[in-house]
Amino acid sequence: MAQEDVFKKIVAHCKEYGFVFPSSDIYDGLGAVYDYGQMGVELKNNIKQYWWQSMVLLHDNIVGIDSSIFMHPTIWKASGHVDAFNDPLIDNRDSKKRYRADVLIEDQIAKYDEKIQKEVEKARKRFGDSFDEAQYLATSKNVLEHAAKRDELHERYKKAMNDGNLEELRQIILDEGIVCPISGTKNWTDVRQFNLMFSTEMGSTSDGSMKVYLRPETAQGIFVNYLNVQKTGRMKLPFGIAQIGKAFRNEIVARQFIFRMREFEQMEMQFFIKPGTDMDWFKQWKATRLKWHLALGFGEQNYRYHDHEKLAHYAAAATDIEFLMPFGFKEVEGIHSRTNWDLSQHEKYSGKSIKYFDPESGESFTPHVIETSIGVDRMFLSVMCASYEEQQLENGETRTVLHLPAALAPVKLGILPLVKKDGLPELARQIQNDLKFHFNCQYDEKDTIGKRYRRQDAIGTPYCITVDYQSLEDGTVTLRNRDTMEQERVAIKELNNIIADKVTITSLLKTL
Repeated sequence: MAQEDVFKKIVAHCKEYGFVFPSSDIYDGLGAVYDYGQMGVELKNNIKQYWWQSMVLLHDNIVGIDSSIFMHPTIWKASGHVDAFNDPLIDNRDSKKRYRADVLIEDQIAKYDEKIQKEVEKARKRFGDSFDEAQYLATSKNVLEHAAKRDELHERYKKAMNDGNLEELRQIILDEGIVCPISGTKNWTDVRQFNLMFSTEMGSTSDGSMKVYLRPETAQGIFVNYLNVQKTGRMKLPFGIAQIGKAFRNEIVARQFIFRMREFEQMEMQFFIKPGTDMDWFKQWKATRLKWHLALGFGEQNYRYHDHEKLAHYAAAATDIEFLMPFGFKEVEGIHSRTNWDLSQHEKYSGKSIKYFDPESGESFTPHVIETSIGVDRMFLSVMCASYEEQQLENGETRTVLHLPAALAPVKLGILPLVKKDGLPELARQIQNDLKFHFNCQYDEKDTIGKRYRRQDAIGTPYCITVDYQSLEDGTVTLRNRDTMEQERVAIKELNNIIADKVTITSLLKTL
């Protein structure tokens, strides 16, 4: 099945089983805005808890805050967002559709990689077990031609982005013959910059109102509060401040479901350090954050680092952790060395000293910062994509199953009475009432036991118990594993110990 078709099925599955709905669905939706349903909000909350506890619980020098969405507008002038938070946009005159010029070119670069991969797959089929991929990549005429075109395009694109050369971006699009996906034509306008911030008015009257912005990132709320946290918490360098919160960007080209949205949620941690220790901490946090992702068990082959060639105005180094989505490797987290740029800017624009006093050296200085920033919604999407499977069973049937990490699964235990009579529902409800204080359980007595198993598989429930007539006799139930579908008899009184050890966030944190 083509990856595009797989992705469509994942999107449909999200709606059918209560994970993600289009926002304002009865009004035909609102572009690039989504609501999380009853299953989605549980999964999302578990992702946030996994991140929060891995930061705040496991590090005694990292604390959390919750800053406001509205902030003084000068903050965004100081941070550079008013002047520099732009995307290069281009319109197709025939379709009247607007695109990001950089995304069009990056997609073209990816097409050269796809051509190389197709050549490799053809050769692999032709040569079989004797195929040497490394040698083929180094010697194949077709591969070398594709690679040369890709590298030439990549260098040209990198220079244009670093120089801010909008005319060159348009010329690249024309030279590469990139067409509008809708009209199929190359009738492009000039490239121009578009600021991504939402603005509104704050104040009771038009004369007394002030223009404010919905924050485009959560980081600035940490920076303007860092000295408050440091002093009240008696924090010594190095220390970190973590925050989870909503951010807003007026994305013109919002696409790929919840991957790129106008209202989204971020999990960010700013780590304040002594100047001169930047690269050591940058490398350490790169490794720490990748380990956090790998602990979910989706396989190392699905992750990679991507070092930024065009650095943001504040950055000395930047790396993305990318995950293999059905539409290619895409960024889920960024690790950035922000130097002291942000704090210095806020000191300049506010006119107030926010330097850190080092009691050991007796010096005052502006700390440098290492940032880790992860999109909750992108993380959610990567978990769904990695977990979704349509499985062919030995009996010829198929089942759709979400192999969600047990600690993240919305429902931990499905409780299923074999029949709706003879005291089985009552015992099942009693078990639910005992276990619901420890983890999320779902009671289900409708349809055959097989259909109920399939429903729990589809929402990613790692374990199901079946209460049957033997349960009334000896106090045991059947415990079924979602992934293997194997069943075993276990004592009802042991259920909490058996399951809690496997499904809590704590069990996941212990692997870090």
